[in-house]
Amino acid sequence: MDARTNSLATGVDPRAEALVASYERAGYTRVRPAILQPAEPFLDLSGEEIRKRMYLTTAPGGGEFCLRPDLTIPVSRDYLASSLAGKPAGFCYLGPVFRYRGSEPAEFVQAGIESFGRTDKAAADAEMLARGLEATVHYGVEAPDIRVGDVALFTGLIAGLDLPPAWKRRLVKDFNRKSNLAQDLERLVLGGTNARPEYQGVLAALAGADPKGAHALVTDLLSIAGITAVGGRSVGEIADRFLEQAALGASTRLPRDARALIERFLAIAGDPDQAAADLRALARDANLSAALAPALDLFEHRTGFLAAHGIDVKRVRFSTAFSRGFDYYTGFIFELTDPQRSGDPLVAGGRYDDLLSRLGSAQPVPAVGFAVWIERLAVYGGGP
Repeated sequence: MDARTNSLATGVDPRAEALVASYERAGYTRVRPAILQPAEPFLDLSGEEIRKRMYLTTAPGGGEFCLRPDLTIPVSRDYLASSLAGKPAGFCYLGPVFRYRGSEPAEFVQAGIESFGRTDKAAADAEMLARGLEATVHYGVEAPDIRVGDVALFTGLIAGLDLPPAWKRRLVKDFNRKSNLAQDLERLVLGGTNARPEYQGVLAALAGADPKGAHALVTDLLSIAGITAVGGRSVGEIADRFLEQAALGASTRLPRDARALIERFLAIAGDPDQAAADLRALARDANLSAALAPALDLFEHRTGFLAAHGIDVKRVRFSTAFSRGFDYYTGFIFELTDPQRSGDPLVAGGRYDDLLSRLGSAQPVPAVGFAVWIERLAVYGGGP
């Protein structure tokens, strides 16, 4: 066992401590959120990527808890519970997280930064990527592959299309799950749902019902049947998904030219400058300039700040179809990978402006951050 592997096995990695110390010097306060966390925020907000890998337990009083599968939500919850809630603040961390990963250890160490309340979003996004690159260099990976995307661009595109609200919500939600998105596009063109035939009459009746009354009815029926949870989802969540199927089934078909437009959008890739030009052209051709303008303006401003940080923009691989599998991202996302290795991210993160509101904040709080996979850098990277 070499020195780097031994330091990770004993739980002490001097390079990781030095990395987090550099974040502290940059003004980020080090925090240590509790390892045992309420499960509900992760089940509600993180998406299937986390849901399928969590370690859950039930307290004697019936509350459901989990070993924290990431640190973004725990740091966000602690921030909202503090006197700094709603104010600009930045935090850094270093500690274990817990996810089922097949043959790999379920417990592993992550470092990272979470930045709350900054209104200069383009600058904040660029700083996160720059500090992520500092982490790879710190471990000897001098020129990682840089993959970036922007969820807000897809959200803007869908907002500008003439689609029923239920379908807009579904497409945005499924953006992080490519197979689901492909299925949704196919269903929209063909019309109807993929629900089992015996459900179609019930779904059709619910589609035109009062939403609150229909939700109460489905919830009561599930409770009468003795169902309290399925696959980590509560009765309320199951009812929501069933009613969503009803709304989707009642919706109109997607014109083929609209599907072609979405597919043209998802095919745009390259360096950020070329991608911006292609997106401007698509927006003009489809009369979607107003819908895409806010996200596209922010995208171009961010590129300028990346260059100001000394990042060679030509090295950045942007794709409109790139996603990270977490439901809470709302804008800029990125991953840094070792070009000589498997492609697993060494550093990854992005913008999640809606998460704090969904965790209970009375006011919107801009937020962006990233996580550093210490175990991967310790193996892949060089350095002392």
